[in-house]
Amino acid sequence: MAAGGDVHYDRAQEVKQFDELKIGVKGLVDSGITTIPRFFLHPPEVISDLKKPTNPTGSHSIPVISLSGDRSSVVDQIRHAAAEFGFFQIIDHGISADVLDRAVAAMKTFNEQPIEVKARHYRRDIETGVAFSTNFDLYHSKAASWRDTLQVRLGPTPAEFDQIPEECRREVMEWDREMVKLGETLMGMMCEGLGLDAGRLKELTCLEGRVMASHYYPYCPQPELTMGLTTHTDPGMLTVVLQNQVSGLQVKQDGAWFDLKPEPGALIINVGDLFQILSNDEYKSVEHRVVGNPYREARVSIAIFFNPSKRDSLFGPLPELISEEKPAEYKTFTYEDFMTRFFNKELDGKSLINFYKRSHSH
Repeated sequence: MAAGGDVHYDRAQEVKQFDELKIGVKGLVDSGITTIPRFFLHPPEVISDLKKPTNPTGSHSIPVISLSGDRSSVVDQIRHAAAEFGFFQIIDHGISADVLDRAVAAMKTFNEQPIEVKARHYRRDIETGVAFSTNFDLYHSKAASWRDTLQVRLGPTPAEFDQIPEECRREVMEWDREMVKLGETLMGMMCEGLGLDAGRLKELTCLEGRVMASHYYPYCPQPELTMGLTTHTDPGMLTVVLQNQVSGLQVKQDGAWFDLKPEPGALIINVGDLFQILSNDEYKSVEHRVVGNPYREARVSIAIFFNPSKRDSLFGPLPELISEEKPAEYKTFTYEDFMTRFFNKELDGKSLINFYKRSHSH
Protein backbone atom coordinates (compact mmCIF):
# COMPACT_ATOMS: atom_id res chain seq x y z
CA MET A 1 0.00 0.00 0.00
CA ALA A 2 1.23 3.52 -0.78
CA ALA A 3 2.62 5.52 2.12
CA GLY A 4 -0.34 7.87 2.04
CA GLY A 5 -2.94 5.09 2.02
CA ASP A 6 -2.42 3.54 5.44
CA VAL A 7 -4.38 5.26 8.21
CA HIS A 8 -2.05 3.79 10.86
CA TYR A 9 1.13 5.09 9.24
CA ASP A 10 2.59 8.16 10.93
CA ARG A 11 5.43 9.26 8.70
CA ALA A 12 6.53 12.19 10.87
CA GLN A 13 6.75 9.95 13.93
CA GLU A 14 8.71 7.25 12.09
CA VAL A 15 11.18 9.82 10.70
CA LYS A 16 11.65 11.32 14.18
CA GLN A 17 12.25 7.89 15.74
CA PHE A 18 14.85 7.05 13.10
CA ASP A 19 16.59 10.42 13.43
CA GLU A 20 16.76 10.13 17.21
CA LEU A 21 18.54 6.77 16.96
CA LYS A 22 21.47 8.70 15.37
CA ILE A 23 22.51 5.63 13.36
CA GLY A 24 22.11 6.96 9.82
CA VAL A 25 21.34 4.74 6.83
CA LYS A 26 24.68 3.00 7.41
CA GLY A 27 23.30 1.88 10.77
CA LEU A 28 20.20 0.47 9.06
CA VAL A 29 22.41 -1.50 6.64
CA ASP A 30 24.60 -2.76 9.50
CA SER A 31 21.48 -4.00 11.32
CA GLY A 32 20.92 -6.40 8.42
CA ILE A 33 17.66 -5.01 7.04
CA THR A 34 16.49 -6.42 3.69
CA THR A 35 13.62 -3.97 3.11
CA ILE A 36 13.99 -0.22 3.49
CA PRO A 37 11.75 1.79 5.89
CA ARG A 38 8.66 3.21 4.27
CA PHE A 39 9.71 6.86 4.54
CA PHE A 40 12.56 6.12 2.09
CA LEU A 41 10.12 4.98 -0.63
CA HIS A 42 9.89 7.49 -3.47
CA PRO A 43 6.65 8.17 -5.36
CA PRO A 44 5.81 6.20 -8.54
CA GLU A 45 6.65 9.09 -10.90
CA VAL A 46 10.22 9.24 -9.52
CA ILE A 47 10.66 5.47 -9.58
CA SER A 48 9.31 5.12 -13.13
CA ASP A 49 11.78 7.80 -14.26
CA LEU A 50 14.61 5.70 -12.78
CA LYS A 51 13.55 2.73 -14.90
CA LYS A 52 14.01 4.64 -18.15
CA PRO A 53 17.33 3.61 -19.67
CA THR A 54 20.02 6.24 -19.40
CA ASN A 55 21.52 7.23 -22.71
CA PRO A 56 24.80 5.54 -23.51
CA THR A 57 27.84 7.76 -23.43
CA GLY A 58 28.16 9.34 -26.81
CA SER A 59 27.60 12.85 -28.11
CA HIS A 60 26.45 13.92 -24.64
CA SER A 61 29.29 12.46 -22.60
CA ILE A 62 30.50 15.02 -20.09
CA PRO A 63 33.79 16.59 -21.29
CA VAL A 64 37.07 15.63 -19.60
CA ILE A 65 39.44 18.62 -19.73
CA SER A 66 43.17 18.60 -19.01
CA LEU A 67 44.28 21.74 -17.17
CA SER A 68 47.85 21.25 -18.38
CA GLY A 69 47.17 22.49 -21.91
CA ASP A 70 47.63 25.95 -23.41
CA ARG A 71 45.67 28.40 -21.19
CA SER A 72 43.55 29.97 -23.95
CA SER A 73 42.62 26.49 -25.23
CA VAL A 74 41.69 25.32 -21.69
CA VAL A 75 39.62 28.50 -21.13
CA ASP A 76 37.79 27.81 -24.39
CA GLN A 77 37.08 24.17 -23.49
CA ILE A 78 35.82 25.13 -20.04
CA ARG A 79 33.63 27.92 -21.45
CA HIS A 80 32.08 25.51 -23.95
CA ALA A 81 31.49 22.82 -21.28
CA ALA A 82 29.96 25.29 -18.78
CA ALA A 83 27.67 26.72 -21.47
CA GLU A 84 26.63 23.43 -23.09
CA PHE A 85 26.66 20.88 -20.29
CA GLY A 86 26.95 22.75 -16.97
CA PHE A 87 29.27 19.89 -15.94
CA PHE A 88 32.81 18.86 -16.82
CA GLN A 89 35.61 16.74 -15.38
CA ILE A 90 39.17 17.95 -14.97
CA ILE A 91 42.44 16.02 -14.99
CA ASP A 92 46.06 17.24 -14.64
CA HIS A 93 44.78 19.58 -11.94
CA GLY A 94 47.98 19.46 -9.91
CA ILE A 95 46.52 17.60 -6.90
CA SER A 96 48.41 14.37 -6.27
CA ALA A 97 46.70 10.98 -6.31
CA ASP A 98 47.85 10.52 -2.69
CA VAL A 99 45.90 13.58 -1.56
CA LEU A 100 42.78 12.41 -3.45
CA ASP A 101 43.02 8.91 -1.99
CA ARG A 102 43.62 10.20 1.54
CA ALA A 103 40.54 12.42 1.43
CA VAL A 104 38.24 9.60 0.25
CA ALA A 105 39.76 7.06 2.67
CA ALA A 106 39.28 9.42 5.64
CA MET A 107 35.57 9.91 4.83
CA LYS A 108 35.12 6.16 4.43
CA THR A 109 36.86 5.56 7.78
CA PHE A 110 34.63 8.10 9.53
CA ASN A 111 31.41 6.57 8.15
CA GLU A 112 32.45 2.98 8.80
CA GLN A 113 33.21 3.40 12.51
CA PRO A 114 31.02 1.76 15.14
CA ILE A 115 27.62 3.48 15.40
CA GLU A 116 28.16 4.62 18.99
CA VAL A 117 31.34 6.50 18.00
CA LYS A 118 29.65 8.25 15.07
CA ALA A 119 26.51 9.04 17.07
CA ARG A 120 28.50 11.62 19.08
CA HIS A 121 28.76 13.70 15.90
CA TYR A 122 25.14 13.20 14.75
CA ARG A 123 23.43 16.59 14.73
CA ARG A 124 21.47 18.75 12.30
CA ASP A 125 22.39 22.26 13.39
CA ILE A 126 25.66 23.58 12.00
CA GLU A 127 26.34 26.16 14.75
CA THR A 128 29.77 24.69 15.50
CA GLY A 129 30.44 24.51 11.75
CA VAL A 130 30.04 20.72 11.65
CA ALA A 131 26.89 18.63 11.16
CA PHE A 132 26.40 14.93 10.47
CA SER A 133 23.00 13.45 9.62
CA THR A 134 20.81 11.64 7.13
CA ASN A 135 19.42 14.23 4.65
CA PHE A 136 19.35 17.93 5.60
CA ASP A 137 15.72 18.03 4.37
CA LEU A 138 14.66 14.80 6.14
CA TYR A 139 11.76 16.43 8.00
CA HIS A 140 10.22 18.29 5.06
CA SER A 141 10.98 16.12 2.04
CA LYS A 142 8.30 13.87 0.55
CA ALA A 143 10.66 10.90 0.76
CA ALA A 144 14.06 10.38 2.39
CA SER A 145 17.14 9.46 0.36
CA TRP A 146 19.64 6.70 1.06
CA ARG A 147 22.73 8.61 2.20
CA ASP A 148 24.47 10.05 5.26
CA THR A 149 26.26 13.40 5.06
CA LEU A 150 29.06 15.09 6.98
CA GLN A 151 29.02 18.87 6.48
CA VAL A 152 31.90 21.13 7.47
CA ARG A 153 31.93 24.91 7.10
CA LEU A 154 35.33 25.94 5.73
CA GLY A 155 34.91 29.69 5.19
CA PRO A 156 34.59 32.56 5.75
CA THR A 157 34.38 31.45 9.40
CA PRO A 158 35.79 27.92 9.56
CA ALA A 159 34.36 25.23 11.81
CA GLU A 160 35.85 24.83 15.26
CA PHE A 161 38.82 22.55 14.54
CA ASP A 162 38.14 20.13 17.40
CA GLN A 163 34.52 19.72 16.26
CA ILE A 164 35.64 18.09 13.00
CA PRO A 165 35.71 14.31 13.55
CA GLU A 166 39.23 13.22 14.43
CA GLU A 167 39.21 10.50 11.74
CA CYS A 168 39.11 13.08 8.94
CA ARG A 169 40.20 16.37 10.55
CA ARG A 170 43.64 16.59 8.92
CA GLU A 171 42.33 15.47 5.53
CA VAL A 172 39.47 18.03 5.54
CA MET A 173 41.93 20.87 6.16
CA GLU A 174 44.35 19.53 3.53
CA TRP A 175 41.52 19.24 1.02
CA ASP A 176 40.34 22.78 1.70
CA ARG A 177 43.85 24.17 1.07
CA GLU A 178 43.89 22.43 -2.32
CA MET A 179 40.36 23.62 -3.13
CA VAL A 180 41.18 27.30 -2.44
CA LYS A 181 43.96 27.14 -5.03
CA LEU A 182 41.92 25.16 -7.55
CA GLY A 183 38.81 27.30 -7.04
CA GLU A 184 40.75 30.45 -7.85
CA THR A 185 42.22 28.88 -11.00
CA LEU A 186 38.85 27.60 -12.23
CA MET A 187 36.89 30.77 -11.48
CA GLY A 188 39.62 32.82 -13.14
CA MET A 189 39.37 30.74 -16.32
CA MET A 190 35.57 30.80 -16.24
CA CYS A 191 35.64 34.60 -15.91
CA GLU A 192 37.98 34.85 -18.89
CA GLY A 193 35.59 32.61 -20.84
CA LEU A 194 32.93 35.30 -20.32
CA GLY A 195 35.30 38.09 -21.36
CA LEU A 196 35.70 39.28 -17.75
CA ASP A 197 38.81 40.03 -15.76
CA ALA A 198 40.14 36.79 -14.19
CA GLY A 199 39.75 38.22 -10.66
CA ARG A 200 36.15 39.44 -11.07
CA LEU A 201 34.51 36.70 -8.99
CA LYS A 202 37.24 36.79 -6.38
CA GLU A 203 36.43 40.49 -5.87
CA LEU A 204 32.82 39.47 -5.24
CA THR A 205 34.02 37.12 -2.42
CA CYS A 206 32.87 34.07 -4.44
CA LEU A 207 35.83 31.98 -3.21
CA GLU A 208 35.39 32.79 0.45
CA GLY A 209 32.14 31.06 1.42
CA ARG A 210 33.04 27.36 1.31
CA VAL A 211 31.17 24.35 2.66
CA MET A 212 32.17 20.72 2.36
CA ALA A 213 29.47 18.06 2.12
CA SER A 214 30.78 14.52 2.11
CA HIS A 215 28.06 12.07 1.12
CA TYR A 216 28.26 8.39 2.01
CA TYR A 217 25.94 6.14 0.00
CA PRO A 218 26.03 2.64 1.50
CA TYR A 219 24.65 -0.47 -0.18
CA CYS A 220 20.86 -0.27 -0.48
CA PRO A 221 18.83 -3.52 -0.37
CA GLN A 222 16.08 -1.97 -2.56
CA PRO A 223 17.84 0.62 -4.74
CA GLU A 224 15.05 0.62 -7.31
CA LEU A 225 12.61 2.07 -4.74
CA THR A 226 14.60 5.04 -3.46
CA MET A 227 17.23 7.62 -4.40
CA GLY A 228 20.70 8.44 -3.13
CA LEU A 229 20.13 12.15 -3.86
CA THR A 230 17.01 13.56 -5.50
CA THR A 231 17.01 15.64 -8.69
CA HIS A 232 18.32 19.13 -7.96
CA THR A 233 20.66 21.89 -9.05
CA ASP A 234 23.32 23.33 -6.74
CA PRO A 235 22.42 26.80 -5.45
CA GLY A 236 25.83 28.45 -5.22
CA MET A 237 28.59 29.50 -7.60
CA LEU A 238 30.62 26.41 -8.33
CA THR A 239 30.87 22.86 -6.99
CA VAL A 240 33.99 20.67 -7.09
CA VAL A 241 33.38 16.96 -6.44
CA LEU A 242 35.81 14.17 -5.66
CA GLN A 243 34.29 10.69 -5.79
CA ASN A 244 35.50 7.13 -5.43
CA GLN A 245 35.11 4.63 -8.27
CA VAL A 246 31.52 3.56 -7.43
CA SER A 247 29.12 5.01 -9.99
CA GLY A 248 25.70 6.53 -9.29
CA LEU A 249 25.83 10.19 -10.33
CA GLN A 250 23.57 11.09 -13.26
CA VAL A 251 23.31 14.37 -15.16
CA LYS A 252 20.30 15.56 -17.18
CA GLN A 253 20.84 16.70 -20.78
CA ASP A 254 18.03 17.42 -23.24
CA GLY A 255 15.49 15.66 -21.04
CA ALA A 256 17.48 12.40 -20.73
CA TRP A 257 19.67 11.13 -17.88
CA PHE A 258 23.33 10.28 -18.43
CA ASP A 259 25.60 8.33 -16.13
CA LEU A 260 28.69 10.29 -15.17
CA LYS A 261 31.21 7.46 -15.02
CA PRO A 262 34.00 7.86 -12.46
CA GLU A 263 37.24 8.81 -14.17
CA PRO A 264 40.33 7.85 -12.09
CA GLY A 265 42.09 10.96 -10.76
CA ALA A 266 39.47 13.34 -12.16
CA LEU A 267 37.44 15.96 -10.31
CA ILE A 268 33.88 16.83 -11.33
CA ILE A 269 33.02 20.52 -11.70
CA ASN A 270 29.52 21.90 -12.02
CA VAL A 271 28.00 25.33 -12.38
CA GLY A 272 25.61 26.45 -9.61
CA ASP A 273 22.41 28.50 -9.90
CA LEU A 274 24.11 31.67 -8.68
CA PHE A 275 26.79 31.40 -11.38
CA GLN A 276 24.09 30.92 -14.04
CA ILE A 277 22.42 34.10 -12.77
CA LEU A 278 25.66 36.15 -12.60
CA SER A 279 26.61 34.96 -16.11
CA ASN A 280 23.16 36.07 -17.36
CA ASP A 281 22.48 32.54 -18.65
CA GLU A 282 25.81 32.21 -20.50
CA TYR A 283 26.71 29.29 -18.21
CA LYS A 284 24.11 26.81 -17.07
CA SER A 285 23.31 25.06 -13.84
CA VAL A 286 22.07 21.58 -14.67
CA GLU A 287 19.88 19.07 -12.85
CA HIS A 288 21.63 16.02 -11.46
CA ARG A 289 20.85 13.16 -9.08
CA VAL A 290 22.37 10.06 -7.49
CA VAL A 291 20.62 6.70 -7.77
CA GLY A 292 20.32 4.22 -4.88
CA ASN A 293 23.52 2.20 -4.53
CA PRO A 294 23.11 -1.46 -5.59
CA TYR A 295 26.79 -2.30 -4.92
CA ARG A 296 28.24 -3.80 -1.76
CA GLU A 297 30.92 -1.11 -1.81
CA ALA A 298 29.77 2.31 -0.62
CA ARG A 299 29.88 5.31 -2.94
CA VAL A 300 31.80 8.17 -1.32
CA SER A 301 31.81 11.74 -2.62
CA ILE A 302 33.28 14.97 -1.27
CA ALA A 303 31.68 18.14 -2.62
CA ILE A 304 33.07 21.62 -2.00
CA PHE A 305 30.51 24.37 -2.61
CA PHE A 306 31.93 27.81 -3.40
CA ASN A 307 29.68 30.72 -2.42
CA PRO A 308 30.03 34.45 -1.75
CA SER A 309 30.88 35.36 1.85
CA LYS A 310 29.05 38.71 1.72
CA ARG A 311 25.56 37.48 2.47
CA ASP A 312 23.94 40.91 2.58
CA SER A 313 25.40 42.04 -0.79
CA LEU A 314 23.17 42.34 -3.83
CA PHE A 315 23.63 39.80 -6.61
CA GLY A 316 22.24 39.58 -10.12
CA PRO A 317 23.55 39.41 -13.70
CA LEU A 318 26.94 41.14 -13.92
CA PRO A 319 26.65 44.59 -15.57
CA GLU A 320 29.37 43.70 -18.11
CA LEU A 321 27.16 40.88 -19.41
CA ILE A 322 24.02 43.00 -19.87
CA SER A 323 23.28 44.90 -23.09
CA GLU A 324 20.31 46.00 -25.18
CA GLU A 325 20.60 42.78 -27.16
CA LYS A 326 21.06 40.72 -23.98
CA PRO A 327 18.97 42.29 -21.19
CA ALA A 328 19.21 41.05 -17.60
CA GLU A 329 17.45 37.69 -17.28
CA TYR A 330 17.18 37.94 -13.47
CA LYS A 331 16.22 40.35 -10.71
CA THR A 332 18.79 41.36 -8.10
CA PHE A 333 18.58 39.88 -4.60
CA THR A 334 20.67 39.45 -1.49
CA TYR A 335 22.59 36.21 -1.13
CA GLU A 336 21.01 35.80 2.31
CA ASP A 337 17.52 35.76 0.77
CA PHE A 338 18.65 33.37 -1.96
CA MET A 339 20.07 30.78 0.48
CA THR A 340 17.15 31.10 2.90
CA ARG A 341 14.83 30.15 0.04
CA PHE A 342 17.04 27.16 -0.82
CA PHE A 343 17.12 25.72 2.70
CA ASN A 344 13.42 26.26 3.38
CA LYS A 345 12.28 24.14 0.48
CA GLU A 346 12.57 20.51 -0.44
CA LEU A 347 15.57 19.72 -2.63
CA ASP A 348 14.13 19.73 -6.14
CA GLY A 349 14.77 20.83 -9.70
CA LYS A 350 15.20 24.44 -10.75
CA SER A 351 12.47 26.16 -8.75
CA LEU A 352 15.00 28.44 -7.00
CA ILE A 353 16.51 29.92 -10.15
CA ASN A 354 13.07 30.33 -11.74
CA PHE A 355 11.89 32.40 -8.76
CA TYR A 356 14.35 35.19 -9.68
CA LYS A 357 13.76 35.04 -13.45
CA ARG A 358 12.55 38.25 -15.09
CA SER A 359 9.68 38.25 -17.55
CA HIS A 360 10.55 40.20 -20.71
CA SER A 361 7.00 40.25 -22.05
CA HIS A 362 5.27 43.64 -22.10
